[in-house]
Amino acid sequence: MSDAGALPVIIVHGLWVQGLVMEYLAYQLKKDSFDVDTWSYPTMHQTLSENADHLAAYCYSLGLQRLNLVAHSMGGLVAMKMLERTPAITCERLLLIGTPYTDSAAARRLAQFPGGDWLLGRSIREWLEEARPQLRACQAGVIAGTRGIGLGALIGADLPQPHDGVVAVEETAVPGITERIEVHVGHTEMLFSSEVARQCGAFLRHGRFGSAY
Repeated sequence: MSDAGALPVIIVHGLWVQGLVMEYLAYQLKKDSFDVDTWSYPTMHQTLSENADHLAAYCYSLGLQRLNLVAHSMGGLVAMKMLERTPAITCERLLLIGTPYTDSAAARRLAQFPGGDWLLGRSIREWLEEARPQLRACQAGVIAGTRGIGLGALIGADLPQPHDGVVAVEETAVPGITERIEVHVGHTEMLFSSEVARQCGAFLRHGRFGSAY
C-alpha cells in the first residue's frame, strides 16, 4: 500500500441518517486493512459550513491533519466544504459516492412540496444557494449509481437519466477528478454493495478504480 493509501480513512454519511448506516462499508474497508473511523453529524439542523467545521474539529480530535475521506451523498458536500474552509487539513484521496456536486434536481423538486424545504434541511439549502467549492489538490474519485430506484424517482419523474433514484449521473461530475466509475446500484444500495466497497478499496489503495484491486 502506498503512503497515501495507508492514511486513516474518515467515512461521512449523507442526509437523514447517522454513521451507523456506513458500518457495512466501514467493515469491508477494515477487513481490507484500512484504518477507518465513521463520523456522525446532524444533517438537517445545521448549515453545511457548520457541519464542515465540526468535521474538521473531529479530524483534529483524532490528531489527523493528513487523511483520506470517503463520503456518501450529502456527506461529500460536507467533506468538500470542510476542505475548502480548512486548508490545514490535507486530504490525499477523496472518494465521493453518489454526491450531487453540480446540482440536485430531486432536492429542488422536493422543495416544491409542502414541508419539502424543511425536509431538505439547512445544509442542502446552503449548497444549492452558494457557489460550488473547487477541488483542492488531491486524488478524487467519484462513484455514480445507475439503478434508478429511490425517493427522487418517485417525486420527480423528470430526473435526468441515468440516475441512482436520487442523484443523476450528470450531477456527480466534479471538475478535476481523477476518475469516475458507474455502478448499477441505487442511491441507498451503494452503502451495502460489495462492488462499491471493492471499488472504494481500490481507489483508496491505488488512486484508481478497477482490476488493480
